[in-house]
Amino acid sequence: MEQNMIDRINALYHKSQSVGLSEEEKVEQAALRKEYIETIRTNMRANLNSISIREQDGSITDLGKKYGGIQDEQS
Repeated sequence: MEQNMIDRINALYHKSQSVGLSEEEKVEQAALRKEYIETIRTNMRANLNSISIREQDGSITDLGKKYGGIQDEQS
Protein backbone atom coordinates (compact mmCIF):
# COMPACT_ATOMS: atom_id res chain seq x y z
CA MET A 1 0.00 0.00 0.00
CA GLU A 2 1.33 3.40 -0.92
CA GLN A 3 2.07 6.07 1.67
CA ASN A 4 -0.41 8.50 0.08
CA MET A 5 -3.23 5.99 0.69
CA ILE A 6 -2.24 5.64 4.35
CA ASP A 7 -2.10 9.43 4.63
CA ARG A 8 -5.61 9.64 3.15
CA ILE A 9 -6.93 7.07 5.65
CA ASN A 10 -5.45 9.12 8.48
CA ALA A 11 -6.82 12.39 7.08
CA LEU A 12 -10.32 10.92 6.81
CA TYR A 13 -10.07 9.60 10.36
CA HIS A 14 -9.05 12.99 11.76
CA LYS A 15 -11.79 14.72 9.79
CA SER A 16 -14.37 12.23 11.08
CA GLN A 17 -13.32 13.03 14.64
CA SER A 18 -13.44 16.80 14.18
CA VAL A 19 -16.25 17.73 11.76
CA GLY A 20 -17.63 14.44 10.42
CA LEU A 21 -17.58 12.86 6.98
CA SER A 22 -19.91 13.13 4.02
CA GLU A 23 -21.46 9.90 2.72
CA GLU A 24 -18.95 9.83 -0.16
CA GLU A 25 -16.06 10.20 2.27
CA LYS A 26 -17.46 7.40 4.45
CA VAL A 27 -17.57 5.10 1.41
CA GLU A 28 -14.01 6.10 0.46
CA GLN A 29 -12.82 5.52 4.04
CA ALA A 30 -14.40 2.06 4.14
CA ALA A 31 -12.84 1.09 0.81
CA LEU A 32 -9.40 2.32 1.86
CA ARG A 33 -9.61 0.51 5.19
CA LYS A 34 -10.66 -2.71 3.45
CA GLU A 35 -7.71 -2.49 1.06
CA TYR A 36 -5.35 -1.69 3.96
CA ILE A 37 -6.51 -4.72 5.96
CA GLU A 38 -6.18 -6.98 2.91
CA THR A 39 -2.62 -5.75 2.38
CA ILE A 40 -1.75 -6.44 6.02
CA ARG A 41 -3.23 -9.95 5.80
CA THR A 42 -1.31 -10.71 2.59
CA ASN A 43 1.97 -9.52 4.10
CA MET A 44 1.38 -11.43 7.33
CA ARG A 45 0.57 -14.64 5.46
CA ALA A 46 3.75 -14.29 3.36
CA ASN A 47 5.81 -13.80 6.52
CA LEU A 48 4.24 -16.78 8.27
CA ASN A 49 4.65 -18.99 5.20
CA SER A 50 8.39 -18.26 5.13
CA ILE A 51 9.02 -19.56 8.68
CA SER A 52 10.94 -22.79 9.18
CA ILE A 53 11.37 -24.48 12.56
CA ARG A 54 14.29 -26.67 13.55
CA GLU A 55 12.85 -29.59 15.48
CA GLN A 56 14.57 -31.25 18.47
CA ASP A 57 15.67 -34.15 16.26
CA GLY A 58 17.45 -31.70 13.90
CA SER A 59 14.91 -31.87 11.11
CA ILE A 60 13.48 -28.66 9.68
CA THR A 61 9.74 -28.14 9.34
CA ASP A 62 8.70 -25.56 6.73
CA LEU A 63 5.48 -24.09 8.08
CA GLY A 64 4.50 -22.68 4.68
CA LYS A 65 4.52 -26.17 3.22
CA LYS A 66 2.93 -27.77 6.26
CA TYR A 67 0.13 -25.29 7.01
CA GLY A 68 0.16 -22.57 4.35
CA GLY A 69 -0.52 -24.68 1.30
CA ILE A 70 2.84 -23.84 -0.28
CA GLN A 71 3.91 -26.54 -2.72
CA ASP A 72 7.46 -27.69 -3.51
CA GLU A 73 8.73 -26.23 -6.77
CA GLN A 74 9.80 -29.27 -8.74
CA SER A 75 10.73 -29.26 -12.41
